[in-house]
Amino acid sequence: MSERQYVLLDDRGVIRVSGADARSFLQGLVSNDMERVAAEHAVHTAFLTPQGKYLHDFFVAADGDDLLLDCEAARAGDLVKRLRIYKLRSLVDLADDSDAFAVAACIGDGSASALGLSGEAGSTVRFGGGIAYVDPRLADVGARLLLPRETAVATLEAAGFASGTRDDFDRRRIGLGLPDGVRDIEVEKAVLLEYGFDELNGVDWEKGCYMGQELTARTKYRGLIKKRLVPVAVDGPLPASGTPVVLGNDEVGEVRSGVGEVALALMRLEALENAAETNAPLTAGNARLTPVKPAWASY
Repeated sequence: MSERQYVLLDDRGVIRVSGADARSFLQGLVSNDMERVAAEHAVHTAFLTPQGKYLHDFFVAADGDDLLLDCEAARAGDLVKRLRIYKLRSLVDLADDSDAFAVAACIGDGSASALGLSGEAGSTVRFGGGIAYVDPRLADVGARLLLPRETAVATLEAAGFASGTRDDFDRRRIGLGLPDGVRDIEVEKAVLLEYGFDELNGVDWEKGCYMGQELTARTKYRGLIKKRLVPVAVDGPLPASGTPVVLGNDEVGEVRSGVGEVALALMRLEALENAAETNAPLTAGNARLTPVKPAWASY
């Protein structure tokens, strides 16, 4: 892709976390280190059950002393509700700021530099009355912005970005193997490392205790991961999300989000190895799937 495009992510919302204990409050709950969040750096993180299963993931950027959570809009209320359970006497306020901010992605060659960003994953600047940051998971996917809703489009077009579609963004995201919330990750069942959170800068292994840390650490150090979310090239009609992936007579995975000729599928690693060794076809519905391992992945 060469043309610089912006895509408004209408399914994203923004939660503002404020108060003297905002940072320490989140620090004890999420998988990444909130001390790394600063005016010049944003992070991606996850909030888990006490048993270490996925509940939410979101981006965290600093807005002065406050923290802004770029999260799934439809689940913002659930995230606030769950976080408030642990508020106790902490000096922290949680507010849904989605009406104030538009969330956008900028993709295409030179997108980061056009926004005044260094290009390094997580690098952050003030921009257009809001915040711009390179996706903390993987710089190749582009930049994200939290902009005043009323002026977002004008700001992005003035910066030289053309309007793109959600499919444009999803093709880039899926091709790089990046999950998109509950479209790809099953709530209260998924384990972070099955979805690349380790390699994609979503877990800090040195930060100390947080909700679900024990299982997350155990899956890493004992090598317990048996499945991974992988990008697949689709030859044939795009299978619906939830369609089983079949190798021979066995179901070995499940299709998740997809667009056009690419999709993500949660696959058994053993099946990926078998398919590669035997050249046996992986199918889903009436389509043949060809796994494409991302350069960043270690499976």
